Amino acid sequence: MDLGTFIDFDGRPAVRFTRVYEHPVERLWQALTEPGELAHWFPSPEVRMEPRVGGKIEFSGDPNIEEDVSVGTVLVHEPPHRLAFTWGGDELHFTLRAAGEGGCELTLVDVLERRDAAARNAAGWDVCLGALGARIAGTEARAAPDWGPRYEAYIAEGLPSGAPVPGTE
Repeated sequence: MDLGTFIDFDGRPAVRFTRVYEHPVERLWQALTEPGELAHWFPSPEVRMEPRVGGKIEFSGDPNIEEDVSVGTVLVHEPPHRLAFTWGGDELHFTLRAAGEGGCELTLVDVLERRDAAARNAAGWDVCLGALGARIAGTEARAAPDWGPRYEAYIAEGLPSGAPVPGTE
C-alpha cells in the first residue's frame, strides 16, 4: 500500500498523495473535471463545477454528508495542470505533470479543517485514488476495497485520528 503523508501546508494540517498513472495529463484532467468521470471515483458522485477561479462547485449524492447539496469555491483552475477548490471545511489541491513516456504524476493535497481527520481522510483518498486509477485504465473494480485496514495503517503510521467516521457512530 502506497500511503499518503501528513504534512504542514502553509501552517495548516494536510495529507498529501502522489500517484503515477500510465495515461497522459489530459486524460487525468478529464477525470478530475468532468462530472461523468468524477461519478466513478470522487466521494460525492454528483459534482457540478463552474470552471473558473471563484466559480461555484456543488457536491451531492454523498451518503456521508447530511446536506443534500454542499457548495464550495474553485480556488485554482489552470487546465490541464492545477485545480483546487473548497469542499466543506477542507481544500483539495490537485497538480498534474507529465511523467515518463506519456504518463502523468498526480499530487493531491487535502488541507484539513480538523487535524484529527488526517487518518480518516487519508484512508478515504487511498480508496478514491485506486478507483481513479481503475477508471482511467478501463478496469473499474466491482466493489471498493475494505476501507478499515487502510484507516488502521494510517493510525499505525502516526497520522492524527479521532474525527468521527461516517457510518460507525
